[in-house]
This record gives sequence, structure tokens and C-alpha cells, in this order.
Amino acid sequence: MADEITGIEKEGAGFANPLRLPGSSGLFGVLPVSEFREVQVVRSEIEVLPGRRTPILAYAVESGGKTFLNPALLARRGDDMRVRLINRIDQPTVIHWHGLSVDSRNDGNGLNVVPPGGSMDYAFTLSDRSSMYWYHPHAHGYIPQQAYHGLASLLFVEDDDETALRKELDLALGDTEIPLVLQDREFDAQGRLLYAPTAAQSFGGWVGNRLLVNLTERPFIQAGRRIVRFRILNGCNARSYRLAFVQGGRRLGFYLAGTDGGLLAQPLRIDQTFISPGQRLDVLVDLREADPGLPVTLASLAFDPMHAEGGHDRGHAGPATPPMAGMDHSQHSAAPTAEPSTPMAMEGEARALMRIDLKASAKYERRMPTVLSSLPAAIASANPQRRMQLGHNGKGNWTINGGLFDPKVAALSVQRGARETWLIENAQLSMPHPMHLHGFSFRVIERLGSPALVRELAGARGLLPQDQGVIDTVHVWPGESVRVAIDFTHPHAGDQDYVFHCHSLEHAEAGMMLRYTVKA
Repeated sequence: MADEITGIEKEGAGFANPLRLPGSSGLFGVLPVSEFREVQVVRSEIEVLPGRRTPILAYAVESGGKTFLNPALLARRGDDMRVRLINRIDQPTVIHWHGLSVDSRNDGNGLNVVPPGGSMDYAFTLSDRSSMYWYHPHAHGYIPQQAYHGLASLLFVEDDDETALRKELDLALGDTEIPLVLQDREFDAQGRLLYAPTAAQSFGGWVGNRLLVNLTERPFIQAGRRIVRFRILNGCNARSYRLAFVQGGRRLGFYLAGTDGGLLAQPLRIDQTFISPGQRLDVLVDLREADPGLPVTLASLAFDPMHAEGGHDRGHAGPATPPMAGMDHSQHSAAPTAEPSTPMAMEGEARALMRIDLKASAKYERRMPTVLSSLPAAIASANPQRRMQLGHNGKGNWTINGGLFDPKVAALSVQRGARETWLIENAQLSMPHPMHLHGFSFRVIERLGSPALVRELAGARGLLPQDQGVIDTVHVWPGESVRVAIDFTHPHAGDQDYVFHCHSLEHAEAGMMLRYTVKA
């Protein structure tokens, strides 16, 4: 482990690009929801790799004489969202408000989409707990490529618990509270994004060969010796990470403060954790515990991504030579890249993601809070549990309960107000699947049959650190079963239509999604 961490730190020492941070306009510009009235889906371009312009898709907003691309939205619980989406590209699209509990008319579940040149009005009240949510496209048939080409950004919802935490720790967004969007991408020599998955890559999930944070490759930041908050989103199509903060050949302890659906009851001290596509982590790092003379590196530690379980990548074994989601390596090695010397980022290998340089700062005497929020215990329903079996049909399709996604058919229905327990069972001959539920958050009750790499990070009932909170996306490993408790209570009128799907976006497109209804 020490050698692995030393290699990570050596890689991070060469990082020289300042991390992109939310500003007052432009890419990731911070915008109050009250000023988010009209958003256009457009083609644009930005500099991702130094000196090269990359064409992207973006959510463009004009407000107060400023232009915003993929604005980071700020809202308070109880605020109203009133925005018109105008589609200026040549593909159908729609916005899904990932993690928000809204009616299906506003959910952006893909059952109704906005055609080229068309528009759609969203109108709903933000009723969810404080957290970092996000928004991205959800037009079936176009989801992976539109998200990959840039359509995604953040939505911060605040409430009294959030206000209290920021005050207690003296946090400021973009300075001592830093959002980190983890993505992997592949570029040609001109800096254009490459996305042309083969059948094997569609089945495995597209994994880019370069790692980005906030669309910055090889980034660094400066931070004082104090408690710093990182709000982390895995915005990849298919790549998972095993996150840790490392320094001087060792892992630093940090605190998990929140998950997809907001703050935990109290901070949970850990030294590593997984994050899969669609998931968010809210972490507090006390940099006073670090050696002031050395940088700290945010890293993904080595792990077996278990992509060979389906038999389509049998040539690899274990974390030393991790598989790459069914990747055709000959195709990737032949593709021209902007910097041929950049090592290919194989999923599951140890890699530096961002370097944190410690700087002199004013004396900071705040302490880690002992209470963050009120969070009732997760309780299983007394009713029989509902089974969700994840698998594939041997023909390049992923399935739920043996079926493929059909937008015209609701595969199941639940009653409004029902409390259900779902047992999400992944086949042994499979891949990991981050399963995302639209319309409702849920709680994890237990994990069963977990592989060794999960068990070594688990606590009571096999739960991983992020299983302690409110979530909307749960990572289910091959051979593993996860029991979750879902409360289908909602305030909306009439029947509601949602979807349940894998957030490895190519898996969803390859069939691993079902439509479900909530009956009034």
C-alpha cells in the first residue's frame, strides 16, 4: 500500500493546472434559481486541454448581462423552480433533476422529450433536504453521448442544517467548500471528444482514458490548514473510484458528512470509500492533521472493478491489471490523443486525481461538529420484499428481472404512500451496477454476499460508509444483494410515472432500465 501511495503522490507532484472553480459567470458560474428562467441546450466550445478548443454541448443561460454555461444553481428548500428549456441542438433532449423528489411531469425521466427546436416548461417546488443534486439529459437513445459531451451541472439546495454547518465551520462555496465533478474523457489530437463505443464497449460501459476534475486535467488547488469541505460527484458514464486523501505514503482520515440526499446524522470518520456513477459524497477534511510541509493528494486507490465477471474481459485479473469495461484496447491505442505521453487511466488502477498544496493561513480553531442533521433509522417494511434481479441476456443487453426497457410498458406499479423493501440482486456473472431510482430517495438496510473488496470497507450489516445516509443511487457488485427501504409517499396529484435504471449510462441504454408507476 505504501508503494502504491508513493506512486500516486509522485504522479500528483507533476500536476500543474489550476482547478476550475465556480465563479460569477461562464462555465460552472453560480446562479440563483430565481435567475434561472430560460436555459438553452446549445453547441459551444471550451478549453479543456491547454491550447486546444473542445466542442461541447452545454446548458446556456443569459442573466444580468452575463453568460453562463452549465451553471451551478443555488436554491433554498421551498424555492420554486420556474424554467423554460429550449432545445437548440439536432437531437431530442430533456433535463432530469437527479435526486429531486418531483412529480413525473417535471422529472425529466425521458418518457416525454423536447424535440429539436422545441421547448418545455418546468415548474415545481424544491422540497428536498439540503444536498448537492445535479441535472443532466435523459432522452433514451441519447443519454450517454449527451452527458459525455458536456450536458451536466450541479444544483445546491440549502436548509437550516446546511446553514448551520457552513456557519459552524466558516465555509464559503468555491473557496473552503469546493465542488469536485469527477469525469473521464478521451480526446483526439485537435482536442475534440471521442465517443464511438464498439458493441463490447457499449456492453461494458464507456471509460475514457484521461481523468478530469471540474473539466481540468492534472489539477491542483491551494488550501489553508483548516477544515475544507469537498462536495464530490461521480459524473462519469461508467467509471467508479476508490477515493482517499493521501500524504507521505499513508492515507489521511477524513469525515463523511453527507451522501446523495443530504447530511448524515453525525460525521463518520473513514480513510477511503467508493463512489460510482451518479453518486455524491460530502466530505470534510481537517488539513490541520496533515504535515504542513507536504502536499495532500486526492486519489483513486487500486481495486478490482470486477468487469471480468461477465466473461467479456477474461484476459485481466485483479487490481494489478484491471479490466477496462470491455474496452477494445487496439482501438484506443490507435486513436490519436492530444498528449501521447499521458498514461491511459485504466479503471481500478491507483491514480492521482488532484493535488492540494497547503498554504499559510490564519489560525483556525473550529472543531468538527458532532451533530449534522436529524436522520431517522432505516427500517424495513413489514410487507414482503420486492425482488429486482440484475443480469444480462447473453446478447449484449442488460436486464432487470429478465426484461429490457420498454418505455411504453410500466413493468411494475406501487401504491402512493406504500413503504416497500426492495432486494436488488446482482448476478454472479455480471458487472457492478449503480442503480438509480427516480422520484424517491431511499435507505440501505443491509448488504449480502458482498465481494471481499466491499467487505473490507463495510461495517454492521455489511453497510458501506455512504450506505449510512439518504441516497438515490446504490452500487451493487457482482454476486451481491442489497436491501433498501423506500417510502413512496408524495404530495403530487394523480398517478406518477418514473424509471429505475443503472447509472452506468451505456448499461441503461442496453436495456437495464424499467418504467414504474405510483398509483394515486
